[in-house]
Amino acid sequence: MAARAYWQGQIRLALVSIPVEIYSASKSGAKIRFNQIHEPSGKRIKYEKTVPGLGPVDRDEIIKGYEIAKGEYVLLEDEEIEAVKIESRKTLELVQFVEACEIDPLYFEKPYYVAPKDDLAEEAFVVLREALRKAKKVALGQLSVRGSEKLVAITPCGKGLLLETLRYADEVRKGQAFFDDIDEAKPKKELLDLATTLIEEKSAPFDASEFEDRYVDALKKLIDKKAKSKSKKAIIEDVGEPVSDGGNVIDLMAALKKSVAGKSNGKASRKAAAKPKKSA
Repeated sequence: MAARAYWQGQIRLALVSIPVEIYSASKSGAKIRFNQIHEPSGKRIKYEKTVPGLGPVDRDEIIKGYEIAKGEYVLLEDEEIEAVKIESRKTLELVQFVEACEIDPLYFEKPYYVAPKDDLAEEAFVVLREALRKAKKVALGQLSVRGSEKLVAITPCGKGLLLETLRYADEVRKGQAFFDDIDEAKPKKELLDLATTLIEEKSAPFDASEFEDRYVDALKKLIDKKAKSKSKKAIIEDVGEPVSDGGNVIDLMAALKKSVAGKSNGKASRKAAAKPKKSA
């Protein structure tokens, strides 16, 4: 089944309009979601809307409220909320261009792929993509969709474009308050050199396929095993603890030296194993 477009419209740069389609770049299929089940009957539990002191209430009697003080709410009708929703516009205007490094990773929210809508849009689409690539800039705009307005950043992505929704300033907590108690003193040069050596030895190009969600994999195996056994009894399997050398690290210098030495010995062993033996 073909992917459904999240948004269709035009990207506009000054007087140039480019018809595009936007598709979600992420998926939640790998996540496992549980339902609450009434064990004696095996049926799914449903929740009733209740009011303290009154009990269950009809859905028709429920409206939205915003708490302005403890137990004090401003009540809003659905019609009032609908009236202030942003009209869904079919144009995404690029209003500013910035260096990629200027956007803190904290602001990035969700990725989407952007593709030209048809062959006629392709030429202008490619020009925009290559212009962004040459300038090494990120395009900013505001996307109006489903009644709300999202701040977005657009960058080249292979033969297409990548659009990422951004958090607004009031949605991001400033980290300084959490870091106030950290000492500003510089680390010792030898410690820093050892840590840098470890980082360099473990450096490699990023490949997301090399990392797996072991928890999800274990859950899938457990569910499959339980489904095949058709048993209600719990299946408890000890997955074991990660390998550890012992207690807490007390001597940072010794621990770093041991780590670097272990890496060096490992490399030497691999080289020795790979080296062909001389003939007699």
